[in-house]
Amino acid sequence: MTTFRKYCRLFCVAALVLLIPAATAPVRAENAQQATLSDNAKIDTVKPDAVKPATPVAKKSGQDAAVPTDNTDQALPANQAPPANPTQTENQAQPKSLTDKAIEKVTRVAKAASDIFGRVPCLPPKGAPRTVGSLPRVAHKLAAGEPVVIIAFGSSSTQGYGTSSPEFTYPNRLAAQLQRKYPTANITVVNRGHGGDDAPEMMKRLQTEVIDAHPDMVIWQVGTNAVIRNLDPDGVAQQVQDGVARIQSSGADVVLVDPQYSPQVTEHQENASKMVKVLGRVGQLRHVGVFPRFEVMRQWHENQALPIDTFVIADGLHMNDWGYACFAQTLGDDIIRSVGQIKLGVNVPTSTQTNRPM
Repeated sequence: MTTFRKYCRLFCVAALVLLIPAATAPVRAENAQQATLSDNAKIDTVKPDAVKPATPVAKKSGQDAAVPTDNTDQALPANQAPPANPTQTENQAQPKSLTDKAIEKVTRVAKAASDIFGRVPCLPPKGAPRTVGSLPRVAHKLAAGEPVVIIAFGSSSTQGYGTSSPEFTYPNRLAAQLQRKYPTANITVVNRGHGGDDAPEMMKRLQTEVIDAHPDMVIWQVGTNAVIRNLDPDGVAQQVQDGVARIQSSGADVVLVDPQYSPQVTEHQENASKMVKVLGRVGQLRHVGVFPRFEVMRQWHENQALPIDTFVIADGLHMNDWGYACFAQTLGDDIIRSVGQIKLGVNVPTSTQTNRPM
C-alpha cells in the first residue's frame, strides 16, 4: 500500500510537469503579441508620416522649386512651423541665371529712362524757329480715325546708335508720345535709319524703303555725315530737294531734320553752318518744315549750360538716352502743334497742289 501511494505521487508530479508548458504557451504568445503591438504603436507615434506615400510634385517652366499637387497634408497647427523645403533652400543658394540678370538690367534701364527728365529737364528752346510746317495728310487721317504710318528716314541717329536700349531711340519715343496724345489712334512709326548714310546713299533706298511703304509722313534726318565727310553742301541740298519732291508726289507729308550739334560736327564749323542753311532753303522751296536740331542742341549747351556729355556719348557724335529723349519730345511737340493748327483751320495750306505736287 505504501509502495502504491509512492508511485501515484510520482505519476501526478510527472503529469504536472508535462501540462505546465502547454498551459503557459498561450500566455507567452499573448504577451509577445502585445509587446509587438506596443512597439509598433511607439514607432507610429514618433513617425506619423513614415508610412505615407510620397506626394507628387510639379515643376514650373524655368524653375526648380517643387509645388505640391495635393493639399491634404498642408494643414498644420497654428503653433507648428512648416518643415523646411530642401529644394527651395538649394534654389536660394544658387546664383541668378543669365536670363534673370538680363531682365533686371532692362528693368533698371527702364526705370532710369522713365524719370530721365527728372534728372535733367528738357526745356523748349528760346527764339529758335521750331516749326515742322503743314501736315495736312496726318491731320486728316487722325481726324478721320484712320491709321497713320510715319517713316523715320536717316542715318545712325535715327537708327538709335548710342541708346542703352532699342526702346529709347527717337522714333520709338516719338511713337509713344503721339500715342499718349492720341490714345484712340492707330499710329505706327517705322525706323529706316542706316548708320553712316547721307543723301547719296539715302537716295538709293528712298524708293524701296520709303515711298513703296506708302507712308503718311516722312521725317528725313540728313546732313550730319555729309558734314563729317566734307561733302559739298549744295550738292547734298540738291539731292534732298529731289528726294522731297518724290516723297511729296506720293502724297506724304515731309519734315526735314538738320545735323546734330556735337563735337565731331562743330569741328567742321563752316561746313556745318552752310549745311544748316541749305537745308533750310530746301524747306522753303518745297514748302516743308525743317526741325532745327542743330540750334536746339546748341541751346542745350550754350544757353542751358549743359555739359556736352549730358546729351552726347563718348564718341563725340551720337546722342545718349537723354539727348534722344529731349529731341523726340521737342519734335513731337511741334508735330502735335502743327496737327492741332490744321484741325482748327489756322495752318491750312492755301493750295495743297502747290505744296504737295501729285
